[in-house]
Amino acid sequence: MSTQVPALLDGLVDDAAVFPPGSAELPDAVLAHRGYRTAWYADLVGPLLLPASTLTRGDLSELVDPGEGLVVGVIGDTGIAGLSGALSFLAPDDVTARQVEVAVAKRGEDPLPGIAELLRATGTLPGVEAVYAELPLTFGLMGALDALAAARADGMPIAAKFRTGGLASELFPTPAELAAVICACRDRDLPFKLTAGLHQAVRHLDPTTGFTHHGYANVLAATLAAAEGDGVDVVTELLTVTDPRPLLNRTSGRLDVPRPLWVGFGSCSILEPLTDLIRLGLVNGGYDA
Repeated sequence: MSTQVPALLDGLVDDAAVFPPGSAELPDAVLAHRGYRTAWYADLVGPLLLPASTLTRGDLSELVDPGEGLVVGVIGDTGIAGLSGALSFLAPDDVTARQVEVAVAKRGEDPLPGIAELLRATGTLPGVEAVYAELPLTFGLMGALDALAAARADGMPIAAKFRTGGLASELFPTPAELAAVICACRDRDLPFKLTAGLHQAVRHLDPTTGFTHHGYANVLAATLAAAEGDGVDVVTELLTVTDPRPLLNRTSGRLDVPRPLWVGFGSCSILEPLTDLIRLGLVNGGYDA
């Protein structure tokens, strides 16, 4: 049988198989992604995320069939200046770059110069539907969000991206910090993506690292609350809870509604978040005929 992923979860999980901690080899990642695109849960899966450096080396060209129409997202590991060159290695009939994502500043740096550079570069990225400026949750954040919102209002296909985890504790924003960012994006009608640390549906402590990770079901419920007008306190509480029941109370009745604000997140595994969503009852498990 075939089971459709609800509209609320459409494109929630980008395929980041080649990135840590999964670090799949590119041929394996491309082959697996083909399978995801034809599976019953295909609507859950976003593009295959690839570093710009991979495209520049030409590693992808030998793995894609003529006319395949593979959809990718390009992560600017070579910086803003390298995005246009990386995209030039794509054969348009075979591979489409739907989005590009790149950091515009390091922690403690003013993000506005990087945003200005990225806005200039966006005109050299033909066919790209979305550009995500990764912002550090430190100095100059609100001014950066204002700049992105103004550019978006002028017709630029730009939005924000935030890091929610990593190899150091300071890369994990607190629930209050993340709630403030979600509400700030809500106030500016600014979509956002998240990256890193979202390994399970519900907030949890990783016994290996000792870091407490945000849950993607928490983020989903919190974003719905923000979009419906709730304040930072309510959004913070939803990001804090480790009991899935209040999260399901927020999400279960809204499955047929497109997801507001939160574009989604990248995961080195597609099956792990799918399994969690099935266990929570947000996706009904299915089998291809």
